[in-house]
Amino acid sequence: MSTENEQSTKNEQSTKNEQSTKNEQSTKNEQSTKNEQSTVTKETTGSRDTIFIGKKPLMAYVTSTLIQLANLPRVSIKARGMSIGRAVDVAQIISRKTENAGYIIGEIKIGSESLESNDGRQRNVSTIDIEVKRTASN
Repeated sequence: MSTENEQSTKNEQSTKNEQSTKNEQSTKNEQSTKNEQSTVTKETTGSRDTIFIGKKPLMAYVTSTLIQLANLPRVSIKARGMSIGRAVDVAQIISRKTENAGYIIGEIKIGSESLESNDGRQRNVSTIDIEVKRTASN
């Protein structure tokens, strides 16, 4: 009899442990889902007329810019530092390779920003802002 009681007690404890583990996991999953949703919301509430150039493949930015230009009259391509060349390439591909679509490069702004590096020193980083817009005939 005592063996049966011990086994039932062990079974109850293991069931409780499994349930608490499942509850903890579901709580963590719900929290991470909420965090992901809030991140997506923050990203999508920004202005859609700006494309920030980073380390993705070149054609990813070209595609994104063309999608935005389908809905908006002008799009701003922004980059800084080592990504400036990629931003220029994106603008050139859109204006030259899609001549029939009627996109041109508009105003170009260059500048610099002062940033703090990992070692704590202030550094100047070059920036560029290239406007791509539809031609008047479109």
